[in-house]
Amino acid sequence: MISTIIGAGEVLAKGIMGASQAAARNQAAETAYKTQQYQAQLAARQANNYQIEAYNADRENYRNNRAYQWETAVKEWKYNRDVQDYQYLQAVKQYGKSVENTNDKLTYNSIAGMQAYEAEQSALNDLRTEDAFSRQGMLVDQLQAQGKAALGQAGNSRTKSLQSSIAALGRNAAIMDASLSSSVEQSQRNLQQIGLQRYAADINAKAQMMIEPERLPELVQPTMGPERIFVAPMKVQPGAVQAPTRESTFAPIFDGFTSAATSIAKGIKPSYNSPLPKPGSTGGSFGGTNLGIGSSSGFNLNANYGGFNSSSGFNLNANYGGFK
Repeated sequence: MISTIIGAGEVLAKGIMGASQAAARNQAAETAYKTQQYQAQLAARQANNYQIEAYNADRENYRNNRAYQWETAVKEWKYNRDVQDYQYLQAVKQYGKSVENTNDKLTYNSIAGMQAYEAEQSALNDLRTEDAFSRQGMLVDQLQAQGKAALGQAGNSRTKSLQSSIAALGRNAAIMDASLSSSVEQSQRNLQQIGLQRYAADINAKAQMMIEPERLPELVQPTMGPERIFVAPMKVQPGAVQAPTRESTFAPIFDGFTSAATSIAKGIKPSYNSPLPKPGSTGGSFGGTNLGIGSSSGFNLNANYGGFNSSSGFNLNANYGGFK
């Protein structure tokens, strides 16, 4: 009986130890599960903080770049406008100088034409004056010849001499008229040529003159482009952590209790006064042995074997997860 009870106690102790180990493993799995949950939440919180910080930095950088680009565009527009005004003023000055030079050339052409015209007129006048003096000389020579002829022989000789003098005068006059007429015509052609040359010089002077500059259209002022639309980052949720599989802490105790009860039942003879109590009943007493299951306390196993007093007897109490 003692060996049977001791063996049953060992089996039951193993069951209790198995339940304790299962509870320890459940506790470790629960701790690991909570640790993984905390790490997942921490990783999600860090990712969200980083995304928010990066999002705010991106928006701030965009605003700074947008303001810088706008300021640069305005400065460039003002600079180009000043350059355009400066270039227009320079073109106006150059045009004014070109007009001045053209007027000087036209004035020069006019003066040169007038001088050439006056020179040609003077040459023609000199020719006419020379022709007049030549005619006067011819007339004097004729008069002198006629006077000599009148003082000479009378009759046909004197008449012929006078006729010859008159004929020579007429011939010389005709030659001088033809020469004068040719000189006048040449002078007129020279005057026309002078006029054409002046006209050509005026055309060349005007052709070299700059075209009057015109102010360019006003530069288009810069405009601010549409503002960029920012999309806030999606919130990162903690990663899913698989819940641990919990081991049953009742199964080892139940198996140990069943094995212990079986061992005790096999070791008890039929001469005992009371049969083994059924599980769940208030228990019974046999051969100085009290084995009971109290319904009020869940699972209460007390064994007091004969030959052992209460102070040194074998008393086993176990409390695991609702089982006492």
